Amino acid sequence: MAKVMMVASEAAPFAKTGGLADVLGALPAALVRQGLSASVVMPKYRGIHPDGIELVLADMPVWINNFRHRTDIWRAYREGVTFYFVDAPWFYDRGGFYSSYGNDYMDNHLRFAVLSLAALGVARQIEHPDILHSHDWQAALVPIYAKSWFGNDPRLAAMKHIFTIHNLGYQGRFGKPALGELGLDGSQFHMGELEFFGDLNLMKGAIIKADFVTTVSPTYAHEIQTPEHGFGLDGLLQERSGKLTGILNGVDYAEWDPETDKYLPANYNAAELEGKAKCKRAVLETFGFGAEAHGRPLIGVVSRFAEQKGFDLLHPIGDALKKEDVTVVALGSGEPHYEWIFHDLATRHHDNFRVWHGYNNGLAHLIEAGADMFLMPSRYEPCGLNQIYSLKYGTPPVVRATGGLDDTIEESTGFKFGEYSPSALLGALRYALQCWRDQKAWHERMRLGMSKDFSWDRSAAEYAALYRHVLGD
Repeated sequence: MAKVMMVASEAAPFAKTGGLADVLGALPAALVRQGLSASVVMPKYRGIHPDGIELVLADMPVWINNFRHRTDIWRAYREGVTFYFVDAPWFYDRGGFYSSYGNDYMDNHLRFAVLSLAALGVARQIEHPDILHSHDWQAALVPIYAKSWFGNDPRLAAMKHIFTIHNLGYQGRFGKPALGELGLDGSQFHMGELEFFGDLNLMKGAIIKADFVTTVSPTYAHEIQTPEHGFGLDGLLQERSGKLTGILNGVDYAEWDPETDKYLPANYNAAELEGKAKCKRAVLETFGFGAEAHGRPLIGVVSRFAEQKGFDLLHPIGDALKKEDVTVVALGSGEPHYEWIFHDLATRHHDNFRVWHGYNNGLAHLIEAGADMFLMPSRYEPCGLNQIYSLKYGTPPVVRATGGLDDTIEESTGFKFGEYSPSALLGALRYALQCWRDQKAWHERMRLGMSKDFSWDRSAAEYAALYRHVLGD
């Protein structure tokens, strides 16, 4: 039985800011169901103290630049997975995981260097895995340190390294002085290894050092090899294309299923859709719409409000959508400019647009269930989860054909547009609205989407096959 140890900066339900945590919370358990042994190493942030947690290694030293950092290693179990928490209060006992009041912590490179080295300590002293699987730039130092500092350590030399890119837009890029602060050799600072336009790039180093690189959808694996989506690393990824693959993320249907969803006023399934109308009524009431909106098509948005998500395309077509007599509700927060876009639409077109600024998990579930269609016009989207939730909830998505959106949505289950322009988005929405008016055909579209399977067991089987390939089995 192969042993896999994952390293990441967050994992649900212990710490979550986005999709990375969902992956680390679900994939390891799915691997266990595939017959593998799986563990996860992550920071012990403030407030993490799950039931049954135990101290397994006290005062494990982490050395960087001849300075000794103390770490304590705690352990807990969940769904057959062993979770190790690196306890280093100086670095992790803070108000935020990565930032405070919108500003990244200045020592993030050191914070996650400690995580990486502590993970290697767990690998050497406790777990002895066959595969070290690191996720995103925060764990990129795992293969870098393993092969730079510990290349002659027989306990680590036999371990294979997988590195997963969840979003290439965030690479762990720091000024050149960070190289020395991390104890890395100046001879590594060149174009063929860690140097990137005069800076240190941790993700670049991991891509080079790992035995295999994965990302979170097949289409995104191809897109990141192009100048448009490669963020300066497209040439390197082209060189490594033989050791690069895309495995589509799964979703947790235990949490996202309209038949059992505890957040809904009425549950429903593909055979009995009546409860969806009650959910729509609840959404409209929550956002303050009157009876006049009940017969209009309802478009839902649940998202971070950020440049990546493509909402600059929505603002210019606000007037046209009002003329189409639709209702749009949005839940999210993020960059000020994109928050303003939704605020402006809700102010100028209050009879048709409403926005809830912030995060509300129950409302997110309700919008997925109550909306007639779901909007994701992303500039790029490595995988995306909400479009998959939407399929399960019988809410056909309108998406831009990029990354995981293109991989998960078919013309029979949703609506796609290619060109990144307001006119292309408006055209897709108008076609979706035209289809919505034929309710019999629309219900068939809903049911087909609800029948799709994007479970984690499906994804875990592909990871298990990759591990066997890398191990030469």
